[in-house]
Amino acid sequence: MRQTVRFAFYKTIPVLLGYLFLGLAFGLLLQEAGYSFWWALLSSGIVYAGSIQFVLVEFLSGGTGLLTVAVMTLLINSRHAFYGLSFVEKFRKMKTYPYMIFSLTDETYSLLCSLKVPEGIDEKKAMFLIALFDQLYWVAGSVLGAALGQVLPFDMTGIDFAMTALFVTIFVDQWREAKSHLPAIVGLCSAAVCLLIFGGSNFILPSLIITVGILMALRGRLETNLSGKAEAS
Repeated sequence: MRQTVRFAFYKTIPVLLGYLFLGLAFGLLLQEAGYSFWWALLSSGIVYAGSIQFVLVEFLSGGTGLLTVAVMTLLINSRHAFYGLSFVEKFRKMKTYPYMIFSLTDETYSLLCSLKVPEGIDEKKAMFLIALFDQLYWVAGSVLGAALGQVLPFDMTGIDFAMTALFVTIFVDQWREAKSHLPAIVGLCSAAVCLLIFGGSNFILPSLIITVGILMALRGRLETNLSGKAEAS
């Protein structure tokens, strides 16, 4: 178990660095809106939805209706439906199945996709611990930001770039480990095209749909190439 814990912690260090800073920013925003660190703990523990939590601060301070909050949350986090499809079978075999669904953020998904468990480590436990550690990092950052915001002034300009750096790091790691770079190239191209067409606030969902569609169409070719490389190795 100690080996599994160390392995999961090592894998989540990039997320730790990103989540602490972004969680700190969320906690500060929440505190500036008039909510104490208890609200940061409650939100990050129950909602735990990344970008929608930042939007939630505006909803709470502006008195937004419940229906509007529900629709906006569905639209902003609809990409998670695509993430879950590739892990349905694995998650069903785990006792922590409900929590794994709940905790599947962008960063956790990226780590689980590239996860290679060495001999002697339980894969299911490692997946659970990775998801748990990621949430704990976010909760810690949120509570710390809300608590410090009550006593210390902070200038958080540019801190949101931590998430961009985190995604770049994970992408490079996956690129180096992947047997085929075609999915990554398809994803990059579709994201770039959708960014130009739909803008920075609306490109994620259409780019995901296009990427999934293209990869499904190329599934046979990808499986043939991967099986050929496996036989050659």
